[in-house]
Amino acid sequence: MTTPTARSIPEPARTTPILAEYDVLVVGGGPAGLTSALAAAEDGLRVGLIESRSFVGGNMTIGLPVLGFLGQKGNQIIEGLPQKFIDRLKARDGASEHRPCPLHMGITLVEPEAVKTVALEMLTEAGVDVRFYTFCAGVVMDGSRITGVITESKSGRGAIMAKVVIDCTGDADVAYRAGVPCEKGNENGGMQPPTLMFCLAGVDTEKLRMSIADQPKGARTYLTDFIPAEYFGQNHQFIIVGLRELIAKAQTEMGLKIPNERTIIITGLREGEVWINMTRVKGVDGTSAESLTMGEIEGRRQIDDIVTYLVNYVPGFEKARFTKTAPFIGIRETRRILGQYVMTQEDVLGCRHFDDAIAVASYPIDIHRPADDGCTLIWCGDCYDIPYRSLVPVKVDNLIVAGRSISATHEAMGAIRVMATCMAMGEAAGRAAKISVRGNRSPADIDVEELRRQQREHGVYLRSKEEQGSEAVLEQA
Repeated sequence: MTTPTARSIPEPARTTPILAEYDVLVVGGGPAGLTSALAAAEDGLRVGLIESRSFVGGNMTIGLPVLGFLGQKGNQIIEGLPQKFIDRLKARDGASEHRPCPLHMGITLVEPEAVKTVALEMLTEAGVDVRFYTFCAGVVMDGSRITGVITESKSGRGAIMAKVVIDCTGDADVAYRAGVPCEKGNENGGMQPPTLMFCLAGVDTEKLRMSIADQPKGARTYLTDFIPAEYFGQNHQFIIVGLRELIAKAQTEMGLKIPNERTIIITGLREGEVWINMTRVKGVDGTSAESLTMGEIEGRRQIDDIVTYLVNYVPGFEKARFTKTAPFIGIRETRRILGQYVMTQEDVLGCRHFDDAIAVASYPIDIHRPADDGCTLIWCGDCYDIPYRSLVPVKVDNLIVAGRSISATHEAMGAIRVMATCMAMGEAAGRAAKISVRGNRSPADIDVEELRRQQREHGVYLRSKEEQGSEAVLEQA
């Protein structure tokens, strides 16, 4: 019999059953996890993927466009498995083409429900063993080597063993539990605030876009951030960021509480449908269930005033109706691992080339500032490399990390966190895990040139040393 203390309850020792054994185990089925599992399974390895939700796709299922396929010079810089996934979505009318955008370089609209279906189809076709409703609750260690993870689910507690584990949780959950040093936030620990996306139907998107495109020169009524009015005259599906004057007017005239300086509207693929990226919940820690709960509650509370603002002040929303919220709040930042190399702001803005580059990115440093309602954007003018060493944590062997929790500073993470980039990192991680297993060596000791060769063989774009960038441009938004 155990006696509880004031702050803890002792639990008896237990024997945990082994549920499965894989060559590669991917934890997390978001953009990075999807491509990690697909790449690892390319030539017959036994690959498992566990996901805490009832679907795969992660942030691609919450109404956001996929950012990052196009570079700042208009060229496509992410191809390979991410592009194959978009091609499969397009075949089901579930994705747009990659559209140039003056602010985000490129946007790719996706239909959330199609993402869930197509992602699962591709995983099962590849022979990946997918387990939903399964949380990583701990790790199995042999000295400094991770040999598996402890899971919790409706079925109870269990262990899943693997020769290599890839952490695609976005929160470095596996790495943290394994003892990898991690950081969170900026120098003060402040993390980018999350957003609960929501969807409206019945929006006259033609009226909306033409109200911007046709306004007189010099007018500030429908001013957008860094996106010229001509853009809206040319694109029937689009993203709007700005309309600050309208928000200020609504706050003054109606006393609305809108926690964002900017109106952010993303047209859906269905006629009259838009997704709204305007809730903003400061102080949420995405690694805390209590804090996440607060974020969901506050995010939902903010929606009513935002809808009132849109219906009463933004052209085309006069007959809009609320349809749904995203299945979970969108987290921009939590833990980042300490890896063999820490990517920095200087690497991004200097368009740095790395000899061990496994992906190329171009999205600007985009930080929703933790302490206020604004955003900082810094463009580098071209592309920058992501080094393999930033995916390999210190202190723990047989573990690779892919997605926004790789080894990077707060500022660099603000650039590499978008979904196309995370998919590119995931593809590299899965292929690195495959090389690790086939060669019977730690991910830290694989031949990176072989990884780069395989990346190129599968259509991944990697820069030559001669391809360098331009000067950085800073904007406070």
